[in-house]
Amino acid sequence: MPIHEASPTRILIVEDDPMMQLGLTQALEDYPAFVIVGQANDGYSGVELALSLKPDVIVMDIGLPRLDGIAATQQIRAKLPDVRVVILTSHTTETEIIAALSSGADAYCVKGAEVERLVTAIGAAQEGAVYLDPQIARRVIEHLKPPTNATPIGQLSARELDVLKLMVEGYSNPEIANALYLSPNTVKTHIRGIMNKLAVDDRVQAAVVALRAGLV
Repeated sequence: MPIHEASPTRILIVEDDPMMQLGLTQALEDYPAFVIVGQANDGYSGVELALSLKPDVIVMDIGLPRLDGIAATQQIRAKLPDVRVVILTSHTTETEIIAALSSGADAYCVKGAEVERLVTAIGAAQEGAVYLDPQIARRVIEHLKPPTNATPIGQLSARELDVLKLMVEGYSNPEIANALYLSPNTVKTHIRGIMNKLAVDDRVQAAVVALRAGLV
């Protein structure tokens, strides 16, 4: 089915800069697959609107008044686990990136990038993948130690490492299957094995462990 015939993705924008908020709204509304259902300019309002509107995706800044985007994301995901959160921010430190992903964010984009990158992040988040802006991924990996056998990463097989690397890069299950010439069921089996060995509950947590270990 063509994307324009599917139900549009309902997006909530949480951004305190009025010009940025306007620009995001106009840019995303150019895509027939998206509809903006609400806007908030602080973290508390973002949480309240998320609970009332129940959007499919929230585009969330970090540096928000009253309640920062990381805390807001944590509160939203605790009550609405199916809502996807895409962080869009100028904050690029390793601590903030890891904190955002640990809070439940599905994607991390940097302000100033082309809108197509944000669209890609939204799509990846909806598919259950983890998306990191390429410049963010490089900055994080530069500051992390390489994996050792003392870390959970060392318990993974070579094929599981291949799968995990693609998960970190934002590949969906079908894309991983195509890239590694595996069946979808085999990919699912590897992902279950990865999560069991890393003692995590979802793909985002697995990506955080991989990033902390310096897995590229």
